[in-house]
Amino acid sequence: MDFRFDIIWEYFPLFMRGTLYTVGISIFSILLGSILGLGIVFGSLSKRWYLQWPTQGYIHLFRGTPLLLQILIVHFGLVPLVLDTTDAIIAAITALTLNSAAYTAEIYRAGIQSIDKGQSEAAYSLGMTHRKVMRYIVLPQAIKRMIPAFGNEFVVLVKDSSLVAVIAAPELMYWTRLAGASYNRVWEPYLAAAVIYLILTYSLSKLLKYIERKM
Repeated sequence: MDFRFDIIWEYFPLFMRGTLYTVGISIFSILLGSILGLGIVFGSLSKRWYLQWPTQGYIHLFRGTPLLLQILIVHFGLVPLVLDTTDAIIAAITALTLNSAAYTAEIYRAGIQSIDKGQSEAAYSLGMTHRKVMRYIVLPQAIKRMIPAFGNEFVVLVKDSSLVAVIAAPELMYWTRLAGASYNRVWEPYLAAAVIYLILTYSLSKLLKYIERKM
């Protein structure tokens, strides 16, 4: 098997551009998903049925259907419905955000429920409101426990972002497929992409372990 490094060299600038898009899409999606997930978890833990049922349904929907299917529905259905046209980047971030929110909501739930209820009860007995109990007592402790799970979700999201290549979002996998199709070659572009993804996920894992130790 002759391995053509010239293909990798020719497409290297496009691979780097795609990597920047991959990182950017992943960062926006995890940040927006974390914010949305926080609102969803408060609804799912609420004793009010009109908040609990829709949010729990949301979690089951996005965790129970394939991400690829969600990306296609958002790209060809939801984004055109809102914008009258479609945009691959907006669709990619929207789909990944909606999917990530369901998983981060479960991370929040596990973290919140891991805090001893006695602390909350003691705070309520001192006259603190539910919002203050969550803000000053529960969440500061829970977030420290949730860091490893959030780190894992971010790493998974970086890899899952490769699926948005099917809607022509110009991230790493899009250019990889284009290079492979242009030369009718498999090894060179896909192995190059595998190395780049490995570097990204390994670097993220090391960074998150450092943050975890600091916290």
